[in-house]
Amino acid sequence: MTETPSVPSDSALALTAAIRRLAETDRLLLALDFDGTLAPFVDVPRGARALPEAKAALDRLEKLPRTWVAYVSGRPLASLETVTEADEDALLIGSHGVEIRFGRDGVSLDLDDDERATLARLGEALQELVDAFPGTKLEVKPVGFGVHYRTVEGDRGEEVVRRAYEVAGAVSDALTVRDGKDIIEFSVREANKGDGIERLREYTHATAVLFAGDDVTDEDGLRVLRPQEGDMGVKVGPGDTAAQYRVADERAVATLLTLLAEARESSTA
Repeated sequence: MTETPSVPSDSALALTAAIRRLAETDRLLLALDFDGTLAPFVDVPRGARALPEAKAALDRLEKLPRTWVAYVSGRPLASLETVTEADEDALLIGSHGVEIRFGRDGVSLDLDDDERATLARLGEALQELVDAFPGTKLEVKPVGFGVHYRTVEGDRGEEVVRRAYEVAGAVSDALTVRDGKDIIEFSVREANKGDGIERLREYTHATAVLFAGDDVTDEDGLRVLRPQEGDMGVKVGPGDTAAQYRVADERAVATLLTLLAEARESSTA
């Protein structure tokens, strides 16, 4: 695993060399997490936006031949469309792979009666929990709910998570659970970011994929990469990871994307 510190080093040079190799691939797919990767975390999720430097680099990459930019997020698709300022042709994976939008074509969820009934009970139970814990917020997702606890006072976050597990478990023992950064999510249908990346690879016929993410839920995406075939995984921030490379924060991601845009422009000229 390689890190990119703020001063030049062998590891930073290795990452730069890897970016240049990636830029030479015939069909390049950039599959990127949003929050904590392109955009800093904010207390009001709908207010998140990619750093201007990252957005500028992605705009350059999207204009190049045989190059695709996709956003892979735990956010519901409607929220992801808003924060990425996506146009009608954007490639979006929302709700950890449950929702997929390939340009103007969407994928229906088609929940069955049992799933809809479980979803309704789950929402009622988690809403009661949120009402009992000041500083928490319930996010409605297409196939589940997320309990945010970033602004909970003191060390009560652990208590929120424990109680959320208990409440959701009383509704169903077949829920998919994801514990992320200051959020615990429960879904009635299973899918993950790795599934989304594989669908994107199939759709674009990519010869190499770059995936970058910061959260534990991004590890599903990193694990499906094929480094031996030219794929590149980047972990943003600390934590155990399956990625080959690591960068410090969102600004480092913006720098990486700028380098990639420059190299890809040269390789496709």
